[in-house]
This record gives sequence, structure tokens and C-alpha cells, in this order.
Amino acid sequence: MASKTASDGGVYVSPGVTGAAKILVVGPMGVGKTTLIGTVSEIKPLSTEAVMTRAGTLADTPLSPGKTTTTVALDFGRITLDGDLVLYLFGTPGQQRFLPAWRELARGSLGALALVDTRDLEASFDSIGHLEDLDMPFTVAVNHFPGSPHHREGELREALDLLPGTPLVNCDAREHRSSVMALISLITHLIDTASERTR
Repeated sequence: MASKTASDGGVYVSPGVTGAAKILVVGPMGVGKTTLIGTVSEIKPLSTEAVMTRAGTLADTPLSPGKTTTTVALDFGRITLDGDLVLYLFGTPGQQRFLPAWRELARGSLGALALVDTRDLEASFDSIGHLEDLDMPFTVAVNHFPGSPHHREGELREALDLLPGTPLVNCDAREHRSSVMALISLITHLIDTASERTR
């Protein structure tokens, strides 16, 4: 069967693809993981969004007050970069109690895009800390929301306790090009990290 591309409405990987990578998209609840994957995915994304219950609302505090749903297992999408590299994107649940589950999702992942929200930087500490514990390369993407405070790069790096070599970019998870550029930053970082390890 001939391969199809996103442009012709198909779901199959292009025959020109020569590489694939599993990528995590992590961050606290409400930071924009589901939105980013839905924005860039060339296939209909798989989403396990569920309506937040009263008990869940008491246990989890979303960054967005109007948030009524949350990811309870994973989000999944796919994007092809430059026609030859496919990224399989796995979005993790953001709640603290699901961290052991998303550590299982990390198996086989080459790296991660860690989304943060400047309205509550502390909420991202757990996700970033777990990536560091896993020794997984990652890029931090600051997802800008209306009215969210802006900080200088040095201030953000200090607040998030990032190593000098960790890329820090800005993005809008609702905007395709912005989200793709964040993923490209991660892929560039993964290539640079692999090159350093082989020296």
C-alpha cells in the first residue's frame, strides 16, 4: 500500500522518512501539552482528556481557573520534520500523582519538551526534576498565556535552576509555527548532546 502524507488526508508515514524519535511533552496540569500536540500533529491526535471531578478539583489545582478537563493517561500525536524525520509525541499527565506513570512513558524516549507557565513556575519543578533524574535531554519551552508575566532569560534560568546547556525557548502552544520551532530546538539539542557524548 502506498504511503500517504498529511497533505492528502492520509495517516501513513511518507516513504521519504529515514528516522523516527519518541519525544515526551511534559509539564504541570494546564500548561498546554494537549494543545501543543493537537496544534502540530499531522494525524488526529489521541487524547485521554476527562472531565475533572469534584474530588479531582480538590486534589489538583489547575493553572487556568476555567479548566474543566485533564489528561488522565497520555496524549499522542505525530509530526514529520523536513520530510525525513518523524517525531512521535507523547504528552504526559501533569498531576504529581501521575508522575510514576509518565516515567513509564519515558522508556525509549530520546528527549523531552518541558512546557512551563510563568504564572506558576514552581509547578514545573517536579517535571523538570524527574527529567534530570532520568538523565533525559530536554528543552524548556515557556508557553505564553494572555496576561502571563514576562521574565528575562537569566531570571527564568535561575528560577528553574537550569543547567547552562539546557535550551530555553518561548512558544505559543496554540500556534503551529511557534510549537514546531520549539520541537526543532529540542531536536537540535538532542543532536548536539549525542555529538558531545561520542567525542
